Amino acid sequence: MKKLPIAVIGAGPVGLAAVAHLLERGLEPVIFEAGPTAGAAIDQWRHIRLFSPWRFNLDAAAVRLLEPSGWEAPRLTALPYGGELIDDYLAPLAALPAISSRLQTGARVIAVTRAGLDKTHVRDRDTTPFVVRVEHEDGETRDHTVAAVIDASGTWSTRNPLGTSGLAAIGENTAAGRISAPLPDVMGRDRSSFAGRRVLVVGAGHSAANTLINLADLAKDEPGTTILWAVRGASAEKVYGGGDADGLPARGQLGSRLRRLVEAGTVELHAGFGISSLKTLDTHVSVEAVDGRTLDADVVVPCTGFRPDLDILREVRLNLDPAVEAPVELGPLIDPEFHSCGTVPPHGARVLAHPEKDFYIVGMKSYGRAPTFLLATGYEQVRSVAASLAGDQAAADTVHLELPETGVCSTDAGTSCDVPAPDTLAPVETGCCAAPEPVLVGFPTGLTHGRSGTA
Repeated sequence: MKKLPIAVIGAGPVGLAAVAHLLERGLEPVIFEAGPTAGAAIDQWRHIRLFSPWRFNLDAAAVRLLEPSGWEAPRLTALPYGGELIDDYLAPLAALPAISSRLQTGARVIAVTRAGLDKTHVRDRDTTPFVVRVEHEDGETRDHTVAAVIDASGTWSTRNPLGTSGLAAIGENTAAGRISAPLPDVMGRDRSSFAGRRVLVVGAGHSAANTLINLADLAKDEPGTTILWAVRGASAEKVYGGGDADGLPARGQLGSRLRRLVEAGTVELHAGFGISSLKTLDTHVSVEAVDGRTLDADVVVPCTGFRPDLDILREVRLNLDPAVEAPVELGPLIDPEFHSCGTVPPHGARVLAHPEKDFYIVGMKSYGRAPTFLLATGYEQVRSVAASLAGDQAAADTVHLELPETGVCSTDAGTSCDVPAPDTLAPVETGCCAAPEPVLVGFPTGLTHGRSGTA
């Protein structure tokens, strides 16, 4: 078992941090990334600026690995864009020979199991190697035998549906052609899809706020652009957050500006609008609420949050919180009904452990459906996990995490505490809920910090 590599699923911020910590421990990682490059999920929202400054987005072991190459740290008080997180940190990290030689891109993990054992078998289970089945970009599916598995694949690929009750709205799949990505580049790459059109943004999180503000900027140049906003709640107060009193200044500005846009009529708010169905017509999509109200739109932006993809783990013995689908000991600590990102204690391998020995879910995916993840939290998770896999249980159990004082670090928003700040906001040099993966854009939306890996 010791001679086999450790599989890391996802080459986002937390996945690459896991690799750096494993290497420091003298362990051999192999990284499977579904996208074409490291940080592929973040690349889809590279136009978004994070709320948290650089000092909370860098993992210590990764920095130690980078420094001998001549890499220079960015200004630690600056707020990076998603693209800068890739270009100035993740790409240089992934390019290091120590990592590039172990990184397989275009490698989508489709299953994790034990060699020769399904989940019902007990005998010798803990000492039997894992098998990770991977679809590679050359079209072949291959099995990889590994000693342990760290799943840092994130949640970006699995958004929550538009409908209520956790289900897709009737007709949602048929309407896919009129539903955009969760964080479209309204002012840039995706401009033509929104300019002069009737746009419905669905969701009560910071991802929705970002999109609405960008659409308002677009409407200044494209007068025919109409902006509708649907939230399930009775009001949008939670999205507005702490306003100018928010502990993350950039996030406070976000809520204050959105409130002004609604009050001015630039954004047409429809509260209490739980979606029951979407009807695709020749020229638009008709969206119907549970109470019978309807809204017509040319394009719908789903800012409804994310959930973990657990299908690949069907043959792994998991112990998940029944509400948020996080590891059972972590679930009560992060339940958004009771906690914000500033109140979640640091945690490591013991809290993240499952009945399946040497298997861990880390990063945004470890938070399941909870939207309050921070990148810095993910970095401490993988430091502890690497120590545990190396047999240093004392170091694994000594968890610590230093974050700035949090002001209003709301969990309401269906997005991570690292959620991005729109480019239109003034640069801010301080922050509270630092950007750890999506938490951070948990998001990634989300992710106030980057949302996570992308496998």
